[in-house]
Amino acid sequence: MDLNSKLAILADAAKYDASCASSGANSRDSVGGKGIGSNDGMGICHSYAPDGRCISLLKILLTNFCLYDCLYCVNRVTSNVPRARFTVDEVVKLTLDFYRRNCIEGLYLSSGIIRNPDYTMEQVVEVARVLREDHDFRGYIHLKTIPDASPELLERAGRYADRLSINIELPTDDGLAALAPEKDGAAIKRSMARLRVHIDDARGQARDHRLAPASSLPGAPAARTPPPAFASAGQSTQMIVGADAASDATILSTSANLYGSYRLKRVYYSAFSPIPDASASLPLKAPPLVREHRLYQADWLMRFYGFSATEITPATGNGMLSLEMDPKMAWALSHPESFPVDLDRAPRELLLRVPGLGVKAVDRLLLARRVRRLRTDDLKSLRVSAHKVLPFVVVASHRPSAAAVVAPRAAPMAMQGALF
Repeated sequence: MDLNSKLAILADAAKYDASCASSGANSRDSVGGKGIGSNDGMGICHSYAPDGRCISLLKILLTNFCLYDCLYCVNRVTSNVPRARFTVDEVVKLTLDFYRRNCIEGLYLSSGIIRNPDYTMEQVVEVARVLREDHDFRGYIHLKTIPDASPELLERAGRYADRLSINIELPTDDGLAALAPEKDGAAIKRSMARLRVHIDDARGQARDHRLAPASSLPGAPAARTPPPAFASAGQSTQMIVGADAASDATILSTSANLYGSYRLKRVYYSAFSPIPDASASLPLKAPPLVREHRLYQADWLMRFYGFSATEITPATGNGMLSLEMDPKMAWALSHPESFPVDLDRAPRELLLRVPGLGVKAVDRLLLARRVRRLRTDDLKSLRVSAHKVLPFVVVASHRPSAAAVVAPRAAPMAMQGALF
């Protein structure tokens, strides 16, 4: 099979992996004629950083051959799909060729399991090693790691990759046992824990080196070399939504535990997509994509707005997020006792719970109110949606009526994107 045919198969096979955002990596470039590539540039938009930058990535599998029979995976061993496999040199060549043509700024590499986890992980790590050491490639590299691989291979991967990810796959151990019996939930979490230790150690060493006075360092120039980085953009994971019966409350609870226990940078949510020759254990159709969207909004609330997982999902009912309105608006409408909020007096934590106010808007309002009282015109100058905010706030020129907080219920569909 020629290289283009392999690329067509293995790029398409990688489309189900969502966890490929590139934010947080140490900045590198090839200014001055040193090395190849950068991880800061603009190009084909394959992923977005939180600050809005587009990072182009060559997103492929090393191979879609796989020993496992995960029922939700199109590349499972019993699936009737075209198969292909890259060599290490082919992935390196593709990465460098696409970079030189200004098509990409980095590589996202995953793989099916071939022979055994260690053999597969060795091949994945070797791609990153050759790019870094033999070609001085300075672009972004994200490696999907194999949880059953040896700790030594996971440690090697972190030396070359900006970000590592291990897919948790499903939100519960029971779901994993039913749909992916070869995968071990405990092994996945052990690998996440090892990566957290390595990442924390590397950051601690970098901090100590940065803060150490020059006089405390031996005089040899080598002593001033910063310690090696380890997955400077952290680790992430991905959960499939809708392949089992787990509720949104269960999914968000699992995410909160992962953030707290392993300091993940991101949990990605991927709506289950029906696959050819599917098992009878799987749903016949995909969940609505808006469910995936609501989970991302809820995840954002947990990471940046101070919400707990238990606050976001309804205390009664089936534990599912509303599909008609974003979770921040849903929380506000179910807690009228918390509103209206005085923009001139309320603490930051409460301002962040006002529908229509994002993190940046809240920080700017806090600065503005130090010098004068806030007015409705200040909301307009911040380009926030006044009609979403005003029913929930008090300012010098505005106080909502007692019934105003309930009024948005009349038009929930208009507020689907009202998280910020």
